[in-house]
Amino acid sequence: MARDRLIGLAGILFAATVWGTTGTAATFAPDVSAAAIGAAAMGVGGLAQALLAARGIARSRARLWEHCLLLLSGAFAVALYPLAFYGSMRLAGVTVGTVVTIGSAPLLSALIEYALDRTHLTWRWAVGAIVGLTGIILICISESAPTEALLDGNSTLPGVLLGLVGGLTYALYSWTARGMMLRGIRSSVAMGATFGLGGLFLMPVLYALGGPFLASWSNMAVGIYMAAVPMFLGYICFGFGLARVKASEATTLTLLEPVVAAMLAVLIVGERLPLSGWIGVALVVGCLGIVSTQASAPAQPGHGGPRGK
Repeated sequence: MARDRLIGLAGILFAATVWGTTGTAATFAPDVSAAAIGAAAMGVGGLAQALLAARGIARSRARLWEHCLLLLSGAFAVALYPLAFYGSMRLAGVTVGTVVTIGSAPLLSALIEYALDRTHLTWRWAVGAIVGLTGIILICISESAPTEALLDGNSTLPGVLLGLVGGLTYALYSWTARGMMLRGIRSSVAMGATFGLGGLFLMPVLYALGGPFLASWSNMAVGIYMAAVPMFLGYICFGFGLARVKASEATTLTLLEPVVAAMLAVLIVGERLPLSGWIGVALVVGCLGIVSTQASAPAQPGHGGPRGK
């Protein structure tokens, strides 16, 4: 049992690590648009997940049809998520884009559950929300003055707003997938169908904007890596670990993702944040810790996040 748990922990930590590399990997294909990067990563990776779960999806097609509204909502969220997430990183930088997207998702997820499931918001959530919003505000004001940002066309504020859209869509497809699981659909089927259909929605974007992937081997390598490692292998390892570790513990372990993203952005991309920005990053990560370790949160086998990633 202890060995099985250690293997599960290793799987989750591996997933969080490779998810944290996506922003830095995208910088090695500067000629490829953020939309094309997102479509390749989530689109191709999502189709691969669907192929892996194809037999289960075929057997559960009647149940999936019964809950087609959840499936379609989740698939649209999957399709929008990478466009917002990679756009956020392209505008605001790897560190800011990743931290805002990942940091806002648990808060927005709680709001979705409050609005649609009629769950109660706890004091712990309120404290986490205040800490997280403070961190996001510090990140926004640390990069540059608003007037300068608007003049140079590379504003942190639009990147932060896209990050919030990414966090919302991440929260939404996690909620819809969990909803299907609670209605008796296996986790692999719910996730495979959601990501596969979302991947199909992203194919026109990849077809229209993916030409630069063929312009050089480095661009092509980035596209293959993003789809195969963080999106496909990362989610497989996360699901493998989630079967052996409580969901609340797994969520806490994935806090490694924004840490990896920030470190790689500084060491490889050469990003720099002033002290107030790093304080903001720390507050957002702290918000994640506060929200994800609620003692009352039950484990949800097979329910994983995004990321995305």
